[in-house]
Amino acid sequence: MTDPALASDDAARAAAAAFQAEHLKADENTLRLLFGEARTHYGWQDRNVEEATLQELFEIARMGPTSMNQQPMRLVFIRSDEAKDRIEPVLFEGNRPKMREAPVTAIIAYDLNFWEELPRLFPPNPAAQDIFKNNATAAQINAFRNSTLQGGYFMLAARAVGLDIGAMSGFDNAKLDEEFFHGTSIKSNFLVNLGYADTSKIFRRLPRMTYDEVCETL
Repeated sequence: MTDPALASDDAARAAAAAFQAEHLKADENTLRLLFGEARTHYGWQDRNVEEATLQELFEIARMGPTSMNQQPMRLVFIRSDEAKDRIEPVLFEGNRPKMREAPVTAIIAYDLNFWEELPRLFPPNPAAQDIFKNNATAAQINAFRNSTLQGGYFMLAARAVGLDIGAMSGFDNAKLDEEFFHGTSIKSNFLVNLGYADTSKIFRRLPRMTYDEVCETL
């Protein structure tokens, strides 16, 4: 059944107004789950992550906004021993045991040819693909930026479905792309280990910068 909010612009506006009128805010426990008490993890319990959980995670993450609804993120879930054998050589030495122990490692990647889907994904302006079709620089900038945004949504969605996460950038992108995406328009961005954490392996929380250090109102 079609979502009524997608049936027409008028229906979408009515649904958005009704939702806004609820004046919802995240409760304290939701904020703790996603931000306040959530941690980056380095060790993992020997506990399986169900495929249904990964699907639930994606269904949440895909709703996050991207420029012109580009949705360039592509995902590969590394779970089998064979797949772990393939990815291990491209990781920096210190990240290899983290990946091996994690039930799942997600490759957060992006498709440089995301624009091919814009006539379907961005019907307000089907010709938007022409912005990127012959402009590789614009395509790369947008694909990387928006896949990074989607990767952030992905990590929060993982926490929302009860998983722990450990993001990693310590790997050789070119070697990973050759191994997993050779001959395609897909490039790797970063990695996220997923599972149920062994909390004995975390460190103390590191400092965050303050509002006054980071923010300016003009």
